[in-house]
Parts: sequence; C-alpha cells; structure tokens
Amino acid sequence: MTADATSSSPLLQTPLHELHLELGARMVPFAGYAMPVQYPAGIITEHRQCRASAALFDVSHMGQLRLVGPDAAAALESLVPQDVLDLPVGKQRYAFFTNAAGGLLDDLMITRRADDLLLVVNAGCKDADTRHLVTEIGHRCQIVPMPDHALLALQGPKAVDALARINGGVAALTFMSGGHFALAGTDCFVTRSGYTGEDGFEISVPATHAIALARTLLAQPEVEAAGLGARDTLRLEAGLCLYGHDIDTATTPVEAGLTWAIQKVRRPGGARAGGYPGQDALGAQLTQGAATKRIGLTGLERTPVREGAPLVDGHGHPVGRVTSGTVGPTVGQPIAMGYVAANHAGIGSELFAEVRGKRVPMRITAMPFAPHRYFRG
Repeated sequence: MTADATSSSPLLQTPLHELHLELGARMVPFAGYAMPVQYPAGIITEHRQCRASAALFDVSHMGQLRLVGPDAAAALESLVPQDVLDLPVGKQRYAFFTNAAGGLLDDLMITRRADDLLLVVNAGCKDADTRHLVTEIGHRCQIVPMPDHALLALQGPKAVDALARINGGVAALTFMSGGHFALAGTDCFVTRSGYTGEDGFEISVPATHAIALARTLLAQPEVEAAGLGARDTLRLEAGLCLYGHDIDTATTPVEAGLTWAIQKVRRPGGARAGGYPGQDALGAQLTQGAATKRIGLTGLERTPVREGAPLVDGHGHPVGRVTSGTVGPTVGQPIAMGYVAANHAGIGSELFAEVRGKRVPMRITAMPFAPHRYFRG
C-alpha cells in the first residue's frame, strides 16, 4: 500500500488506534491516517485467514456521509451515472462521481435507508467529495458527515458465523443489502458487502463503541485482525480497483471496465439518461467503446510486477502500463492490473512488463483472479 500522507501534517488516528498498538500492528501513514499495514502474523497469513475463515479490518479512515431530504436521491443522480431513485430501502449500490471529461473523481457505496442515503467514500477523497456534494447539491438536501462513526469490515467465508453469534438477524442479509442491528450493546448499520471478493460485512458503529465491538468480534474463534497489506492483495485477486491507482480523474468508467455499474435507465436511450458531469464523453464511450481498457495480467515467470511498470508488445512497442501488481497468495503467481490500447487487450494475448531493464512475459487474463464468493441468497 502506498504511504501517501505528507510528513509535515500530524497523522489522524482512527477510533481503534489503541487496539492496533495493543495487537502489535505495524502502523504506516495512509490517506492522512496512521493505519495498520499488518499485525505480527504477517500479510500472507492475514490474507489466507480472510480466504479460509474471517478477518477484521479497520476501515474507519473512509468517509461516511448522510444525505437527508426528499430530494436527496434525485440530487445525487446529478453527480453520478447510477440509478439512485429506484434503489429500494435496505439496498446498496456501487457508484462513482464523474468530472466534466467523464473521469472518475472517486468511487463510493450508496445505501438507501428509511430516512437517508448513506454514502461511504474513499479516505483520500472524502474532504474533496464532501465539498463537491455541498457545492453542487447542498441546496437540495442536507449533507451530514459522520466523523463520530467508525467503520469495520468483517470479511471471509466464516464472517457470517461470527457475526450471527452476536446478532442472528445479520444472516438474513444478502450481498449489497443492509440494515440496523444491535451489536455489542449499540445500534450499528450493517451491510453485506466488502472489498475482498469474499462474503462479509461492513459495520458502521458509533466511534465510542468501536473498540468494544472489535474486541467482541476478535473474541470469536473464526476471527483474526488483518491490515491494509492483506486488504490490498485480497482486492487485487478479486479484480477490484483501488482509487488513485487503478482509477483516477484521467480514467473513465468505460476504460476501467466499470460499465456494469451504470444501469440501463441512465445510459444513452434510457429514461433518465445523462444529467451528470461528463455525460457526453461517457455517453459516446458507452455506445462506441474506449481506446484504452483495463486488463488483468498473470506472470509467466516468478518475477513480481509492480505499479508503474511499462507494458510493451513482442516488438518492444509501448502499449500501456501496470497500475497494481503483487504475487497473489491464493493464486500462487504474480498478478497485475493495468491499461493497454484496446486493440492489445484480447484475453490470452501475451505482453511484456519492463522490470529493472528486463522484459517479464505476462498473459492477459480474465478477472477476477480468485473467484468472488458473495452471498446472494
């Protein structure tokens, strides 16, 4: 993970900071926060714990906001190309803010609740996202940041066993749905979602109760703590984008392969087509395609390929670059994501990544690298 906080500003701490230190975490700067990159067991062990059982991640550095008011859904649709108006109460949707060129300002999760819309945005973007919301739609609905809430992610095939022991009602949730549940003596909002490709939950909890809930979860036999390092290897195996690396303001959702997240009603020809920043650029790409494309890559040798490595064809001509790369602990080989010219993006094609002056052969592979195991009911 990239340590992207500047050393000149003091690092913020999540409500779980003291617990991380107690558990022996190695803390690093990330998005302005001191965050646990790993615990003594190490990244690979934490990764495998999540794939086999359940892992608890502190993601309280993320931004949580409420949009309140009868016009909130329509107002939000003026900033995202997603269908928010038709989102039922208790359902969640992946979305993104776009700019005038169709580039991605951030990606986020939207959940419709009985009295508001709950937004979860990326840590490094939350201040800019909040300003964007206030400036653009603050006259149409209330924008209410939630700095008094922490966010925990309990992920893995046995996450449901651990959480249902605390409140059996969570077992009825399916992927991308949520509800209010009493956990460890406080009201929490729980969604069945996450960033690992596994079944699991994200839990919004009052900051004052975060450590108590984390201790309750860690006391369950299935659960161990995991840090940002394992979160990164898990999401990469799942083929999921990391904002600021695989997607950014210069990347469009079509180039990024995220068109599945734009519902038909908001596409060209749909009943509520357009009406968001970048609608013309994005509409053209939705109908005609994009010149570049995000791809998955597996290494044909053992050499790991990291972010920033140039990609070339068999003649040495530049065709793109790597945006994320690791050795996947589950898949047991080097994996990467990157962007190439669309005419070089065929599944099964071979390219070369340039690593320290050496060309490393890689094959374009369908994603995810490790199968998704979401619980859909």
